[in-house]
Amino acid sequence: MSLFGNTIQTLEQSLDYASLKNKTISNNIANVDTPNFKTKEVAFKSILNETLQSSTFRAKRTNPKHIAFGSNVNESTFKITTNQSTTYNQNGNNVDMDKEMTELAKNQIYYQSLVDRINGKFSSLQTVIRGGR
Repeated sequence: MSLFGNTIQTLEQSLDYASLKNKTISNNIANVDTPNFKTKEVAFKSILNETLQSSTFRAKRTNPKHIAFGSNVNESTFKITTNQSTTYNQNGNNVDMDKEMTELAKNQIYYQSLVDRINGKFSSLQTVIRGGR
């Protein structure tokens, strides 16, 4: 049993994902004029869906009455994929600045919400430690 539950660990993994996504988007933006550069994306949802669809995924059952639905997966892994299928510029580059800037803004909002949530969690712990003051 974890002292703080899995919330902080889940938030940490989510922050890792958002940070990697931010680096990937920034790299795409930095290479907007690089000939033959292909955009990269951080794949998480597709990996999650593949894991959920596979027969090796099982949920942890804390009670024998719980329905078993498939758990050897404890860590989430993020995979960076390259989009080779499109070309937007004459030089073979496929960076769409509007899309990248939109994704960057969405990711920054997501990251900030995670930071706010983890700050709230630590604030609650601090309140408990101080005895409610």
